[in-house]
Amino acid sequence: MTHQETVEAAFRGDVPLEQAADAVAAAIALLDTGERSLAERDEAGAWHVNAWLQQAILLHFRLARMEVIEHGPFTYHDKIPLKGVMDGVRVVPPATVRQGAFVEAGAILMPSYVNIGARVGAGTMVDTWATVGSGAQIGRDVHLSGGVGIGGVLEPPGARPVIVEDGAFVGSRAIVVEGVHVESEAVLGAGVVLTSSTVILDVTTSPATELRGRVPARSVVIPGTRPKEFPGGTYGVPCALIIGQRSESTDRKTSLNQTLRELDVAV
Repeated sequence: MTHQETVEAAFRGDVPLEQAADAVAAAIALLDTGERSLAERDEAGAWHVNAWLQQAILLHFRLARMEVIEHGPFTYHDKIPLKGVMDGVRVVPPATVRQGAFVEAGAILMPSYVNIGARVGAGTMVDTWATVGSGAQIGRDVHLSGGVGIGGVLEPPGARPVIVEDGAFVGSRAIVVEGVHVESEAVLGAGVVLTSSTVILDVTTSPATELRGRVPARSVVIPGTRPKEFPGGTYGVPCALIIGQRSESTDRKTSLNQTLRELDVAV
């Protein structure tokens, strides 16, 4: 059987877990070196999820044993070792990248955390106290501002991880979880919270267009509320508002700065 077939069989319980150890280790190595990702584009540009790699991570947790791990001046008690120096990646201590994650050369990690199965592209800044959860896919030239929380998704296998495409900007303390897809060059203002059920209202149209789970390319998003009736009265329920678009006529940096000034968005 191939590594994929062995992992899938072990996850179903058709193969003893111990017999799948080599296949699981090979799958984790593919993620660690960036040869494969939990989510990949097909030839048509659509994203698909490699469920067997999610299964491999879950099996890896079951196979690994707790141990004392020494990494530089730090000592940990964990199952998963940390990565050391990564070619071409600037790492500001105490930034932490778990084995099984891939950070491409040219990325910058301020004191931050990147979990197993995640992928961070070249030119991306993961700013101070930002977290990139299990399996999250962060593209190239993305800026994750201070305190950003990108959620992890591993279960159920086949569930889409959080995807933040190339050139996106995620403002301070924003939270993106539950497989939300932020398309290329989108801007999330400070404090935006996006879950799979968060209503995203494009208020640049009349009537407003309602979306869930996806931020269209180059959209500028800020936190908002909308009224909802409860037995105890009417209250504002959090939502997100698309209030404009980045300019297509300028480069990413200029477009971002101009958009933030024009739309008065906090980051």
